Amino acid sequence: MGLVYDRLRKLAGSHLRNEGPGHTLVATALVHEAYLKVAGAEIDWQDRAHFFAVASTAMRRVLVDHAKGHRRQRRGGGAIQTELNERMLLVEAPDPAILEIDESLERLAKRDPRKVQAVELVFFGGLTYTEAGQMMGISEATVKRELRMARAWIRHDLKSNTATDL
Repeated sequence: MGLVYDRLRKLAGSHLRNEGPGHTLVATALVHEAYLKVAGAEIDWQDRAHFFAVASTAMRRVLVDHAKGHRRQRRGGGAIQTELNERMLLVEAPDPAILEIDESLERLAKRDPRKVQAVELVFFGGLTYTEAGQMMGISEATVKRELRMARAWIRHDLKSNTATDL
């Protein structure tokens, strides 16, 4: 249990690294909140990588819910332009951008769920391209293609929605 908990705290720390100095969640709280989301779910655990991918996705959901709470408290908020890169999307984004990226991922999921799964496994789950490919039943090269296309789609989607919101 100690090894798993330490890795979960490191994973939570990577999610929180660039959240900003005033962020009210700490790594321990994020791990515990994510545990509460996953604990009651009936999940057919495939392997260790699957466990950490699910845990990372749960952490992302906790941070999104947290950001939505802040947005409701502020009653709005301006759009923030966000540059997507090879590093974890969530780590690079401040609270308002988390929501924009999450909404963009939801729109992409309606069109191409496999691209979203690749994003979640690699960017949020911290899996390698090989591990993600094994989980998804596709090659490493296909994972790379899916991620390249997903980044381009999300970048375009964020620009389109930011422009219409102004």
